[in-house]
Amino acid sequence: MAYNFLGLVNAMNRRLNEVELTSSNFATATGFYSQAKDAVNAAIRYINQSEYFWSFNHTTKEQTLVANTSRYAFPTDAKVINFNTFRIKENTTLGNSTTRLTEIVYEDYLDRFVDQEYNSSTGQGVPRHVAQAPDLKFIMTPEPDKAYELVFEYYTFPTDLSATTDAPTIPERFQHVIVDGAMHYGYLFRGNTQDAMVMKEKFDEGIKYMRSQLINRTPYVRSYMLTGNTGGVSTGFSSVFNI
Repeated sequence: MAYNFLGLVNAMNRRLNEVELTSSNFATATGFYSQAKDAVNAAIRYINQSEYFWSFNHTTKEQTLVANTSRYAFPTDAKVINFNTFRIKENTTLGNSTTRLTEIVYEDYLDRFVDQEYNSSTGQGVPRHVAQAPDLKFIMTPEPDKAYELVFEYYTFPTDLSATTDAPTIPERFQHVIVDGAMHYGYLFRGNTQDAMVMKEKFDEGIKYMRSQLINRTPYVRSYMLTGNTGGVSTGFSSVFNI
């Protein structure tokens, strides 16, 4: 089967001996088929929410800074921001080399550097530090005096599948885990709690296997910010994770 939204829904249909959908009737399908589409997305969401650091949701952001501007919003699809990866990219036209930024706590920024937001005579230049603001923004200091290129890495929270050809970020070799999860939700939609629980066990075992294959379990220090896409309170923290 094709590894896309249509293919995953039809894999579920085959397990339940339901007629398969086509690209022509997929969008307008109702009843059970609408539930099947919801079940596939529910399974994918569950997998994505079960682990902050799935490698398949890791991405790199390049952003042009604005001169005389200190505060910037995070990407709207960000789930976890890795503050250890912030760096200014080399630009020979602007005359700057690649510089990795040091994270400072917000209180330290307020004590030492916040005057740059109100006093234009405060020293500007290539940013050297980055701080997490409480309002899901990050702050650069010194305030940039040119349109430097910022690079940082984060983990996304993907949007639901919609079109027939939409594909999950989850690697194709784990498609059976998605379908097991979709079966769990499909049985719940049908009120079949016994079969739903059987599939939930298979689903959880599949996610456990995914972790064993994709997550590095060596502990080391990281500095992250959890955004609202995690489903919990937005929090900035530095800690040691076993991941």
